[in-house]
Amino acid sequence: MPKTSRPLLPRDRHHQDLELPVDLDRSSSRPLPEQLAAQWREAILEGRLAAGTRLPSSRVLSKALGITRHVVLLAVDELVIEGYLLSRPGSGVTVSSDVRPPALAPTSGSGMPHRWQRQPAPPIFGDPLPRPGVLEFRLGEPNTERWPEEAWRRVWRAVSSVRPPGGYRDPQGEPELREAVAAYLRRSRGLTCQADQVLITTSTQSSLSLLLQATVAPGDRVALEEPGYLHARHLLLQRGATVHPCPVDEDGLQTAALPVAEAAPALLYCTPSHQYPLGGRLALPRRTALLNWAETHDVLVVEDDYDSEFRFDTAPLPALAALDRSGRVAYLGTFSKSLTPSLRVGYLVGPTDLIGRLLRFRQLIDGQVSWPVQQALAAFVQDGHLERHIGVMRREYARKRAALLEVFRPYPELGQFIGLDAGFHVFLELPERFRPAEVVDGCEALGVVVQTMERYYLGPATRQGLLLGYGTLSLDDIRRGAGVIVEVLQRYR
Repeated sequence: MPKTSRPLLPRDRHHQDLELPVDLDRSSSRPLPEQLAAQWREAILEGRLAAGTRLPSSRVLSKALGITRHVVLLAVDELVIEGYLLSRPGSGVTVSSDVRPPALAPTSGSGMPHRWQRQPAPPIFGDPLPRPGVLEFRLGEPNTERWPEEAWRRVWRAVSSVRPPGGYRDPQGEPELREAVAAYLRRSRGLTCQADQVLITTSTQSSLSLLLQATVAPGDRVALEEPGYLHARHLLLQRGATVHPCPVDEDGLQTAALPVAEAAPALLYCTPSHQYPLGGRLALPRRTALLNWAETHDVLVVEDDYDSEFRFDTAPLPALAALDRSGRVAYLGTFSKSLTPSLRVGYLVGPTDLIGRLLRFRQLIDGQVSWPVQQALAAFVQDGHLERHIGVMRREYARKRAALLEVFRPYPELGQFIGLDAGFHVFLELPERFRPAEVVDGCEALGVVVQTMERYYLGPATRQGLLLGYGTLSLDDIRRGAGVIVEVLQRYR
């Protein structure tokens, strides 16, 4: 008789998670009890049957496996004798906790790369997860302690009272959320956009990745701020683009240095409202010059407006996309900074022909945001909760910025702060006598983690200093951490 493949343990109302395959070969000279015991033994050793797992009764097992109870009992008895199973009156049969599965061995012992490894994987460039007990000036992470609890519960109660729709949803995003985003951008950033120009994504990274798939061919020349956003650089390099670094200063991208004529890139990625990571704002004359350059040289400008909501002591400048009259700007926004990265919702705004092209490429991947999250966010934005929360957090970040500056105020010789107008990180530029890597080591020895500017340069770094993200820190932690940085810097006096 041929082999019969059955569940290792049956699936029933008491054992919902115990469906593992068993192959019993009735034509084999090996007795069925030995086959069954061997396969259970292997499953226990490999950890597929975890310690404490309770086996169904012999009657249930025999029915599920298509064998007699006698075969089951013989297999169980053998494993009980060997110590793999425990049998207690009134408690049934369970997997022994004394059996420890060995550590998993490598799946390939030869050490030779697989064919799918021929394409080099990108480097690991994300920041590590927060470490308990360590004070970290982390970049790009907002504070959620002032979260609007009641408003958030209210919109989720409304969403949970509605049955989820059947079928696949619009890959462009839910119409309610796209309209809410468009209306919000019209009010807050001056964009004259409509819902059909909005594409809902899972993040700024996914927006940029989709844009690159749809607009940049391997070998194309692209431009990026120098220093610039690390994730954008790696996405461009992974796409096979030739990256041209463009210098920035305290006023943002130096438009006079942009490549022209045949050297002009197909795409430029920039952060004009709060240059990342240096922190400057692109001055209005440079914004106009940038748009004229893009139109003259047929360049797609990607405007990452990642945290423009948080401005201090200064009037907002219009977004590039709000000034664009020739359809050259793709605008990237996100809820990761205004609310929380855990929502995984971003948006891309562009000309309708660009959005249509992006949707055709999006058919190749599954990157849609879940329906309930989109519905909850739509209601949250439409009801004005987002803008009220931004107002609260703008004041909160202003207090944190002031606390950081207050610690350093008596020590102007230690460095100069740049990028104070917006966001929730600053750059502390250090004089030449300092060695940033040694400062980082000295701070970490005292339980404070900071990072330097070097890795944000594609070429050699032309400025040195520390990047200090204060969004997630309390006022007390900011003062304590800043005090440690001052203490370490003073060692160089």
